[in-house]
Amino acid sequence: MKRNDRASLRPALVLFVLAASACGKREAATAPTPSPADPIEAVAAEPVENRRRDPFTYANYDAVRVSDLALEASVLFDEKVLDAVATLTIDRVDAAAATLVLDTNDLDIALVEAGDGETFAPAAHTLGSDDPVLGSKLTIELPEGATKVRIAYRTSQGAEALQWLTPEQTSGKKRPFMYSQNQSINARSMAPVQDTPAVRMTWSAIIRTPTDLRAVMSAENDVGPTDGEYAFRMPQPVPAYLLAIAAGDIVFKPLSETIGVYAEPSVVDAAAAEFADTPAMERVASSLYGPYQWGRYDLLILPPSFPFGGMENPRLSFMTPTLIAGDKSLTGVVAHELAHSWSGNLVTNATWSDAWLNEGVTSYVENRLMEAVYGRDRALMEQALSLEDLKAEIADIEEPALTRLRLPMALDHPDDAFSDVAYVKGQFFLHFLEERYGRGAFDAFLKRWFETQAFKAATTDDFRAFLVDTLVSADPSAASLDEIDEWIDGEGIPATLTAPKAEAFEKVDAARADWLQSTAQASSMANAGWTVQEWLRFINGLPADVPAGRLQELDLAFDLTNSANAEIAFAWYMKAIPAGYAPALPAAENFLTRVGRGKFLYPLYRAMKENGNLAGAERIFEKARPLYHPIAQRRVADILQAQN
Repeated sequence: MKRNDRASLRPALVLFVLAASACGKREAATAPTPSPADPIEAVAAEPVENRRRDPFTYANYDAVRVSDLALEASVLFDEKVLDAVATLTIDRVDAAAATLVLDTNDLDIALVEAGDGETFAPAAHTLGSDDPVLGSKLTIELPEGATKVRIAYRTSQGAEALQWLTPEQTSGKKRPFMYSQNQSINARSMAPVQDTPAVRMTWSAIIRTPTDLRAVMSAENDVGPTDGEYAFRMPQPVPAYLLAIAAGDIVFKPLSETIGVYAEPSVVDAAAAEFADTPAMERVASSLYGPYQWGRYDLLILPPSFPFGGMENPRLSFMTPTLIAGDKSLTGVVAHELAHSWSGNLVTNATWSDAWLNEGVTSYVENRLMEAVYGRDRALMEQALSLEDLKAEIADIEEPALTRLRLPMALDHPDDAFSDVAYVKGQFFLHFLEERYGRGAFDAFLKRWFETQAFKAATTDDFRAFLVDTLVSADPSAASLDEIDEWIDGEGIPATLTAPKAEAFEKVDAARADWLQSTAQASSMANAGWTVQEWLRFINGLPADVPAGRLQELDLAFDLTNSANAEIAFAWYMKAIPAGYAPALPAAENFLTRVGRGKFLYPLYRAMKENGNLAGAERIFEKARPLYHPIAQRRVADILQAQN
């Protein structure tokens, strides 16, 4: 998933989970032993096995593992539910294991059976009480010799994994649309699974829809006629969060023999033009980091309510239409989701406390792809913008432990791992390693990491050990272990980070300074041909107390209020709201009622609230709420209801 699309970290998180028992809570954590004051020493003192077990799952995957899922589901738009049967193939890691424990969240379970695949019989089971984060534990008694479990169920209308859109909420305005978003732990609201990145499974599906709609999934897609029944297969084992589905008025346009775009008919041509460089990105990634191992790589352009920039569902990344800018200026998100085909999908973090292994490594690979396809200058500009975002976010994080790459195991919610710390600090850790060991050696290291860890779940300990055994042992003088550990377990930004120098930004900064000092008129600024990245640098660098009158001067010269580029528009509104620049406020409201991407929603609603317009924010949210995905609905409601 592309950075900045998750909710910001909560102001304060409990570092040790209190938990509970058979009633559907997390198991009680043992009291931590006193640890050294130094955070790096404290982490090192924690038992390694405690850093490998995922605390956000009920699943007993150390005893029984799900190896395959066969799903049959009818997409019921009128009821806004999936009516489904899930058949799970199990492997007994512990031969004596007598129960299978699954994760569920608000599933209406009608029947549970167990058997050998040929015959099934009802299986005794219990469903624990609901936990607001973890959902409910489903415990199934396993008869001797049982290798499969079959569960008939329905999802709920409020399933956090699924959004149901009316025709009016789509681009085409003619047919309804449904899609899923399962990262981090929403798959359990779509199917009874072992919902943890530590467990991989193959899967297949038969999906039934109204006959005028097409279903697509993160799998080998059914490219036959639109007939209301579609078959899918994912032959590579993947964690449950990468299970994805969509159904709607969807058509396909190829970009190459193995890459193409799915979208609504009114969007598909523009999307294909915008993302035409995707095959070039894939060629670069394969040349650097080893062959692409997923067969096809397609993109699905979702309706505007999609709460994220992109989601790396294998074979079929989900993308926001806000990336369609007409000039390929926002294709870094595509590069990011493609890069996940190696880091995240191929090699997966074992726990969400190791999320930087997914997102930081991916952000580094993304930047390398952008450099190869669009040039060094663009890559450096995007690095510089990301670093400024990281500095701002770290300044706002109240709990220092949450500024480490290796996060505490007991977060309030796994979504709290998805901050700029994981994405950007993780990216710059790899830039640090590249700088110290040389690009050639580091490329070989990263390629070997992907090869040796393919289709496995890895921890930060695994990465550090691999790093020590390869790069460090080959060149001990390039970087000390203390420097490496400061990146992994130290707080804040390490002193060894080398800030990127984007020469284009020096000119932008000079132009902004001249204008702020009133030595230049906005209309006379030498900005002809500025890229989107340069405009973002200019706008983001405006002081917090810039008067509304000065913003009006810029707006009259460059019409920033009406920018068709979502990133520029958002950056402008974030300056206009605190400044009280009235001409931009109707445009900001319109933006909030047609775009559901969390990266834009959460800061804008927060800015309105913090600048004395809570009533206006609540009014807009009431109007826009049906557009937003359940994840975004929950987050915006939290922002507006929070006590300052």
